[in-house]
Formats: sequence, C-alpha cells, structure tokens
Amino acid sequence: MENQAQQKLPNSTGTLVLGICSIVASCCYGIVGLICGIVALMISKEANKLLRENPDGYSDAGNHKAGRVCAIIGVSLSALYIILILVYIAILGIAFADLPSYNNY
Repeated sequence: MENQAQQKLPNSTGTLVLGICSIVASCCYGIVGLICGIVALMISKEANKLLRENPDGYSDAGNHKAGRVCAIIGVSLSALYIILILVYIAILGIAFADLPSYNNY
C-alpha cells in the first residue's frame, strides 16, 4: 500500500463557515440564512466533485461534509421561516380587510 500525502480540499473551511452562518442567520427573516446556505452549496459543488473522484486523498473532507449538511439545514430553516412570514402577512391582511371602515368626517 502506497502512502500518499493528503491535500486540503478546496473551499472546505468556507463551506463550513457559510453553512454554520446559514443556520445562525436563518432567524434574520430568512433572507440572510438563505443567501449564506445557497452560497455554501454553490462553492462546495467543485469540492464535492473532487471528493467523489478521490475520497481518501483529502485531509479535511469532514469539514466539507459538515458544511454541506449545515448549509442544507440552514436553507431549509430559512425557507420555512420565509413561508411562515408570508402566511402571517396573509392572515393579517385577511384580518384587517374585514375590519369596518371609520371614514366619517
């Protein structure tokens, strides 16, 4: 068995940082978390391809995988939060539309 030096996987730390930020920022009306999560998934696409070609050749594959999982969770939480806000606005709109008008001058 040959001992090959393992390389650092490109953008693995960035993926992890953005994935964690997407979870943390998902409560900021969902927009910031959604952006961070999507960016994390986009920059990890090339690293994911490299990792599939040579799974044992990289030293920090765990950071990459954890970052992708965090990004997926962050995107899901952000999307749910955005949907919750839209439903809340729709309910308020329906409730305020039924109020009587008091435009008596």
